[in-house]
Amino acid sequence: MTDEDYMREALALAQKGQEAGEVPVGALVVCGGEIVGRGFNQPISSHDPTAHAEVMALRDAAGRLGNYRLVGCTLYVTMEPCVMCAGAILHARVARVVYGAKEYKTGAHGSIVDVFAEPRLNFHCEVTGGVLADDCAAMISEFFAVRRQEKRGEPA
Repeated sequence: MTDEDYMREALALAQKGQEAGEVPVGALVVCGGEIVGRGFNQPISSHDPTAHAEVMALRDAAGRLGNYRLVGCTLYVTMEPCVMCAGAILHARVARVVYGAKEYKTGAHGSIVDVFAEPRLNFHCEVTGGVLADDCAAMISEFFAVRRQEKRGEPA
C-alpha cells in the first residue's frame, strides 16, 4: 500500500471520530506493511485530554506488539501532530510520521514549532506532510463549519 492508501484508512478513522462527536482526526501505525494500531480523537467522550488520535494509535500498536518502542513503524495521521503527540511519537521511537493537513494553531512540525527538528532531543524521525492534505483539511473545515452553524441555531 502507498502513503495515500494508508492516509485514506486514517481518514476513515477520522470519520468514526466525527460520528462520535469528536474533532475528526484519525491515525494509524504501520509496521512491516501491516496496520498494528488505530486511533481517532476521543478526548471529549473519554474525558481525557491525552486521547488524541496519535496517542490512541500508539497505545493500540504498543499493546498489540507488546512493546512501548515502535521501532521501524510509521504513524499516519490526518493532521499535523501537536506538541504532546510529537513528544509521544518521539518517545515511542517511531521511524516515520506521515500527516495530511497542516495545523496552523497547534502544529509541531513547523506550523508553530518544529519539535521533530529540535537538535537537542536524543531521537529524530522522518516526517512527511501534505499527503491527501486537501481531503484531510476539508474534513476538519466542514466539521467546524457545521459546529458554527449549530451554535448559531441554524440547521446543519
